[in-house]
Amino acid sequence: MSARRSTAATLLTLAVASAALAGCSQKKDDKTAADAVKVNATDTACEVSRTTFPAGHVSIDIANKGSKVTEVYVYAAGDRIVTERENIGPGTRATISAEIKAGSYEVACKPGMVGDGIRQRITVTGDTSAAPTDPRLSAAVDSYRTYAQEQADATIPAVEAFAAAIKAGELEKAKSLYAPSRTGWERTEPVAESFGDVDPKTDTREDKLEPGQEWTGWHKLEKSLWADAKIGDDEKKLADQLVADLKDWQKKIPEAEITATGMANGAKELLDEVATNKITGEEDRYSHTDLADFVANVEGARKAYELLKPVAAEKDPELAKTLDSEFAAIETLLAKYKQADGGYTSYDKVTEAERKTFSDAVNSLGEPLSKLAAAVVVK
Repeated sequence: MSARRSTAATLLTLAVASAALAGCSQKKDDKTAADAVKVNATDTACEVSRTTFPAGHVSIDIANKGSKVTEVYVYAAGDRIVTERENIGPGTRATISAEIKAGSYEVACKPGMVGDGIRQRITVTGDTSAAPTDPRLSAAVDSYRTYAQEQADATIPAVEAFAAAIKAGELEKAKSLYAPSRTGWERTEPVAESFGDVDPKTDTREDKLEPGQEWTGWHKLEKSLWADAKIGDDEKKLADQLVADLKDWQKKIPEAEITATGMANGAKELLDEVATNKITGEEDRYSHTDLADFVANVEGARKAYELLKPVAAEKDPELAKTLDSEFAAIETLLAKYKQADGGYTSYDKVTEAERKTFSDAVNSLGEPLSKLAAAVVVK
């Protein structure tokens, strides 16, 4: 609250001080903006302002100047995802705060959010070993890796039970085990996606297949169980392959590159996943188990936030307060749809008005969550 001042001299002093502080703030903001790597994404191009920049904290400012919704990725070798931002609408902007090590990468813009993207090679130079660290963030990263491993470890017996039901020809039992087999994956999907080849094998929908790509994984089996109501030799083979592919994911968790900003961006990606696929009902279009995935995405995002909260709350207490409130609101909303058996209301029973309420809740959480990465950057 402002206090009333009685003399012109005091007002002048305050005005000069305010101008000086504003000038310092402006210079700092200008420097931050100048240091950012700018990406102009259109329907036919992916223009990157600098193709060489120092390792460490990198701010990527994205402007979608095309006519389609786009997404932007930074890929390491083997299309391992270093960082990403999805669902960037035409005429809108987004910023990614990330920690990137020295090496060679590709920036990919994906108009329409499909395909391999329009790519630009970049080189990150220098050494991040001397970069400042906060022991609380190091602890958060270690705890999140443990969480990701626990989720993968819990997924294997769940997916093995799902596969066993398929191999035994038990259609209804297999249907009941489908959603539970996906929970650990959905909670930590950004880590799973970072390995490049695992996600396309296990979680690709039919309309997202690349030319020449064989359709395997959960959604192929989902279609067989619900749309075709059949279990044949092909489905049994696919069930075995799903187990094998997920065991490959399980083994890779220790080598995943996890950073504090990566955790924060991953939390936002999980909300983007909800906004893009769950709200529309596209993700589990045959089984209508979208709400189970929706809940797992929110749980995974909240876990990352809670681990980062000690630092985020110190640097930006208002942001932490907002995130606490928005997470509580969306969890309360989802709890209304939980069934006595532990599952969730079939999504085809959810009205358009209710879907709009979900969408509003996701957007209300997603906006402040997009600021979490910047709040945990060590400078």
